[in-house]
Amino acid sequence: MAKSTYSYAVSHVAVDSDKDAGLKQTITDFKTKAPAAGYRQVTGQLREMGIVVNHKKVLRLMRKLNLLSTAFSKQSRKYNSYKGTVGTIAKNRLNRRFMSDRPYQKLTTDITEIRWGKKTIEERAYFTCIYDLFSGEVLSYNISLNPTVTFTTKVLESAINRIPKQLGYRTTIHSDQGFQYQNIRWVQILKRRRIIQSMSRKATCLDNAAMESFFHIMKAEVYYQKELNTLEELTSAISSWIQYYNFSRIKTKLGGKSPVKYRTLTTQKVA
Repeated sequence: MAKSTYSYAVSHVAVDSDKDAGLKQTITDFKTKAPAAGYRQVTGQLREMGIVVNHKKVLRLMRKLNLLSTAFSKQSRKYNSYKGTVGTIAKNRLNRRFMSDRPYQKLTTDITEIRWGKKTIEERAYFTCIYDLFSGEVLSYNISLNPTVTFTTKVLESAINRIPKQLGYRTTIHSDQGFQYQNIRWVQILKRRRIIQSMSRKATCLDNAAMESFFHIMKAEVYYQKELNTLEELTSAISSWIQYYNFSRIKTKLGGKSPVKYRTLTTQKVA
């Protein structure tokens, strides 16, 4: 190698190192708070902080710092609440049209298992929520040791109370064919508020893919590199994470905004 080439390479490595030192530290600090964050989320967070940087550079630096996320590679067990036709089966009115241009128009819900304790002796509970497809905001949620009908209707009523009275259009809520959603109590609550009921086809989880995706993100980010030994610890971790998810966790498809911030800004523009 020519001496001039070597000198050029060394000087530019030094320049790059000095130039990126602050950025590396900022990335490392954010990853300490959100260890499951991927490079796209880190890039968006940097831009929210006023640091304009290309996502490819963030990826390169995170790879160099060994900070790439591995949280989403683990597959979790899916809870199945289907017990045959035990009540009302609604039509699939959503038909995988998960996009919406207005809040509270399309909501979706489901139930998933959550676990705590050591891998050899795991305990389980159940989590459910009402999720707005407009912004990805979690309108309400519940955690229980038993996935009863009351477990789901409490969450439904809590979410309905957040929907403005003079919305101007009807709300559709989508679920699978679990026995909780076929139950007459669930159906009557929807009818009283003139909410349209929609259900996935039997054994077709892709019909509610948006909800499945949210559960995957939640489990990856709540469980990642954490040891939760009690139900209280798990409940606290999930509650804190949902607060972070709604108000702080940015989404690329929302223009680098959190769900609540995106809904607020959009509503203000319409008004």
